[in-house]
Amino acid sequence: MKIALVIPNYNHHITIEKTLTDLAKFNLPCYLVDDGSQDETRYILQTMVEKFPWVTLINHPFNRGKGAAVTSGLRRAFRDGFSHVLQVDADGQHNLDDIPLMISTAEQQPQALISGQPIYDHSVPKGRLYGRYITHFWVWIETLSFDIQDSMCGFRVYPLDATEQLLSQQALGERMDFDIEVMVKLHWQGTQVVHVPTKVIYPEDGISHFQGLQDNVRISWMHTTLFFGMLTRLPQILNKSSPHQHWSSMGERGGYWGIKFLAECYRLGGHWLCRAIMYPVIGYFFLTGVSARQASMNFLARVQQQVPEHPDLHQPIHWRDSLYHFITFGNAALDRIDAWCDRIKLNQVDFNDRHILANQVASGRGAVLIVSHLGNVELCRAISSHQQKIKVNVMVLTQHAENFNKVLQQLNPQSSLNLIHVNELDPSTSMLLQQKIDMGEIVVIAADRTSSNSQGRVVYLPFLGHDAPFPQGPFILASLLNCPVYTMFCIRQQGRYKVHIELLSDSLKGPRSGRIARLTDAMKLYSQRLEYFAKQAPLQWFNFYDFWHKDELITRPLLRPATAFNTGTAPNTGHAPDTGNAPNTGNAPNTGNAIITNAAPNTNTAPDNSTTSLSQDN
Repeated sequence: MKIALVIPNYNHHITIEKTLTDLAKFNLPCYLVDDGSQDETRYILQTMVEKFPWVTLINHPFNRGKGAAVTSGLRRAFRDGFSHVLQVDADGQHNLDDIPLMISTAEQQPQALISGQPIYDHSVPKGRLYGRYITHFWVWIETLSFDIQDSMCGFRVYPLDATEQLLSQQALGERMDFDIEVMVKLHWQGTQVVHVPTKVIYPEDGISHFQGLQDNVRISWMHTTLFFGMLTRLPQILNKSSPHQHWSSMGERGGYWGIKFLAECYRLGGHWLCRAIMYPVIGYFFLTGVSARQASMNFLARVQQQVPEHPDLHQPIHWRDSLYHFITFGNAALDRIDAWCDRIKLNQVDFNDRHILANQVASGRGAVLIVSHLGNVELCRAISSHQQKIKVNVMVLTQHAENFNKVLQQLNPQSSLNLIHVNELDPSTSMLLQQKIDMGEIVVIAADRTSSNSQGRVVYLPFLGHDAPFPQGPFILASLLNCPVYTMFCIRQQGRYKVHIELLSDSLKGPRSGRIARLTDAMKLYSQRLEYFAKQAPLQWFNFYDFWHKDELITRPLLRPATAFNTGTAPNTGHAPDTGNAPNTGNAPNTGNAIITNAAPNTNTAPDNSTTSLSQDN
């Protein structure tokens, strides 16, 4: 990857020297674009070129606008053989210490547009802050997705091949409308957008060239043209999919305030009002979630091949089957909320094998529960949390369902008790989990989703007639903990939830010589039980991604490492673990070692279960 800096400048003579001084340590060539500045600024910019030999000055004879300045820099860098451009504003707003992260993200995903996602402090003008949300709303409509979380940040890395293709075919806005328009049209063109959180400040002595009336008119007209452009591209947008992306590379579908609105409806009108409002939302996700819809149809078709006369499915599989699959997903999320709000009681769940788990805990020895994203195991933990008999710890990766879980915690603060947040399995994580087992507690791990940051640590096992990758991580971790291992499923059948628990092994620990065979045998038993229950309740399968993908061919996102920590100030106590089998609202569900529980399905779902990465979407 060959990268250069582009800095548009119009009369920023006060801050430009400090900006260039701070950039010098990165040893990147820089195109400084003077967009028709006044004489004083032009003179200073010329001295900057003499002081910093790695800076190339591009001059506009008159002011054309920020968009035109950025375009000039992008196209010059492309002609000079660069593959990427990092755009930085000249006014000192951006946190330049995030440049290494921006570049490393671009190196991992070189075809993507890497954009800063601003984290503002008190200096941000409230009018601008609130105005951004209007643009966010229209961009989500214009792209029929939540892929673009912020389209106005000028701190971004452009992939020049895709950008030059766009610029050579279309004339874009040349002023403040450029940042938004270029991002939306690159998205239309098929360029992935990846966001990196970054701090943004508004200096007290900063110079703003935003022209309130003129620029707002330009941006409004731009959104109008983009909206009608979206309508003409509607079939293409609805059929766009990303078959080679890992589930974890897509963010949570549904913004915080949208999910918050559904929660308020639940407070006011309960389950049925929330369900009535939720159906149009699910319809939207069904129409726009192409990858999720295709994965749903593919999974249901495979089930029908195994069970030709399945009572829950049409023959052949119809789009209505997939739509009902999405609706079942939403209903499971509502059931989870009902359970946490104490509206579903333990006596409404058939748990005939409850004594197995109770006897295990009574022995004073903890255990591992291996679960999945089939059914609604999370419901069991929610119900049993009120009884405080069994302490359950769930490994979670919250970033793929952050908004849903934030709202759920507002409905019931206990929903976050004893969640162990972890991105990587390190010695401290192992020690923490071993302490839980030694204290007679339960550790819950989901084992149906591949690792979000480690390729190849899988075993391909037969599943519904074809080999599918199953992660080794949960079973390796269970062997290290040296305790009994159970499988657990919670399926809704004939209007009631039924919990099924079976012993997988008294312990997966043993001689090193037979370790691989021992773990593989345990994985085979798990995959067979998962297949058995998936055939019974195919519409409760909440892995909305290509489950049979070749793990080594999937593009994974860059994950920020995190140390394991336990959010519970008091132990969680339920008869069953938290394994939120309701899918999450994110564009892609988590493949970590725990379960996702969101209000609407996303386009890729799987928990993180590698030998070094044990993470889950809670």
